[in-house]
Amino acid sequence: MDFYVKIAIIAVASMLMIAILLQSQGSGLGATFGGDGNVYRTKRGVEKFLFRATIVFSALFFVLALASVIMKKG
Repeated sequence: MDFYVKIAIIAVASMLMIAILLQSQGSGLGATFGGDGNVYRTKRGVEKFLFRATIVFSALFFVLALASVIMKKG
């Protein structure tokens, strides 16, 4: 069972990295120094999907890591 959890952790970590890297770069601190000050922006389409996928993958990664630790103790 521990083997399958480790494989799942690797798969979810890979998907999480891909979802993070595919997100578009925000303005960050650029707005502080005279950049575009669009603070309130709504996410639409693929951007919204990637944002939600990142949240889901990170929560799943946390649960799998916790399950792995619990399996090691038992």
